Amino acid sequence: MMNDFIKALEIEFEKHANDEIARGQKAYMKNRFDFYGIKSPLRREIQKPFLMKKYLPPKSFLEETVKLLWEKPQREYQYFSQELAFKYVNQPEKNDVELIEYMITHKSWWDTVDFIAAKLAGAYFKNYPEQREPFVEKWLDSGNIWLQRTSLLFQLNYKDNLDTEMLSYVINALLGSKEFFINKAIGWILRQYGKTNPEWVIAFTNATPLSNLSRKEALRLIS
Repeated sequence: MMNDFIKALEIEFEKHANDEIARGQKAYMKNRFDFYGIKSPLRREIQKPFLMKKYLPPKSFLEETVKLLWEKPQREYQYFSQELAFKYVNQPEKNDVELIEYMITHKSWWDTVDFIAAKLAGAYFKNYPEQREPFVEKWLDSGNIWLQRTSLLFQLNYKDNLDTEMLSYVINALLGSKEFFINKAIGWILRQYGKTNPEWVIAFTNATPLSNLSRKEALRLIS
């Protein structure tokens, strides 16, 4: 069943491949990944039947399916895989975090990590709040910028439920980083939370020695 599912998806992607678009997409991603050259609106249209509830593989096949697709060279498979995984967030299991970590740390770049952080890790930690502290600590200590970025961005859509104590801890742990993707994410999560609680964001920003990039991003909508 799983192999048939993957093969059918492969046939559809190959049918819509466009070499000219693929070259542009590859260049935009700094030649890190190959592409079929399928733009997002068309890809989502192609994917639609594969993500319908009646055609989804059982949850027990999810990890193997995602890993098989993740190994494929074309980036469209990673985009599909993370959206496939999102279909199962209402069937949570405690060990889901292992697959989340795998997706973050393999073929890592912002175009997948940001979805995984906000959609998959965000949902996971809502279901298992007791897992937040140990995994955030683990990810901060890992030295992996994509796990660290996830520790910042998993609360991106939490709004009133955002844990300011944890966010403050994570940001302070990452202060002084020279990594663009870390400093940008600090600004992004603060800017997003500023839509819910601008007073907290202003006070935190004033009291914290953020990088210029983080500060500018944090206050962009407020000021």
